[in-house]
Amino acid sequence: MFGVVPKTLWNKVQPADENNLCSWAMRCLLIEDGEKLILVDNGIGDKQDAKFFSHYYLHGSDTLDSSLAAHGFHRDDITDVLLTHLHFDHCGGSIVRTASGFAPAFRNATYWSHSRHWDWAVNPNDREKASFLRENILPIQESGQLHFVDTHGGFTPGVGASPATISDVILPGMSVRLVEGHTAAMMLPQLSYKDRTLVFVADLLPSIAHFPMAWTMAYDMFPLTSMTEKRAFLDEAAAGGYVFFFEHDPVNECCIPQATEKGVRPGKGFRLGEI
Repeated sequence: MFGVVPKTLWNKVQPADENNLCSWAMRCLLIEDGEKLILVDNGIGDKQDAKFFSHYYLHGSDTLDSSLAAHGFHRDDITDVLLTHLHFDHCGGSIVRTASGFAPAFRNATYWSHSRHWDWAVNPNDREKASFLRENILPIQESGQLHFVDTHGGFTPGVGASPATISDVILPGMSVRLVEGHTAAMMLPQLSYKDRTLVFVADLLPSIAHFPMAWTMAYDMFPLTSMTEKRAFLDEAAAGGYVFFFEHDPVNECCIPQATEKGVRPGKGFRLGEI
């Protein structure tokens, strides 16, 4: 999770257990706006076999269904599922196993991906193919519920270090920023919430510990690109007072980046409901 950073450094901020494993979250974002109920990512799912799950030591009592129920919703209420990218820990909950095969977990929802990322995932390279599981991906298309964000809304190409953006995705005023370091065309949803800009940072910044430039994941396909994207994004976010929503940080749900003499740092972590 920390690439070339020595364990003597990262273990101070994210301590490993006796098996050299760290705890991480698979936190999703639920957006309610009028008749729209949008789910951003959906975790690892539960349809893989025992051997698969034995590698990941899932723990904790939270589930997607129980989390939805706590807010008065059921998975059938979801109108849209926005998938930042198609690695199994972000999209595994998209599909469930049935007696006759596989089916969408959100039967009333439109699933949103990016066409270039979709092509990247269904024709995977040797490095990433273990993260792109066909049973998570192809049944979405076969269901007829798949749409691509880049065929809707307005497209603004990237300039220099600034990522390309697609505006008015699903909702007016909701956009996605495209970043390329972790995987091709990963989408970071961005919207206005309580007069602030809220960004779901996905795997560009998996946790508060990933703010330093060199602290990038070994999972990143293009680490130097990740560093360039992160530097520009952190500067923009600190200047704009953006709220970051973390998918993988086990403790901190959100933070507001702060400019310091040593670069942009995360500031104090908090829960989104505290805004």
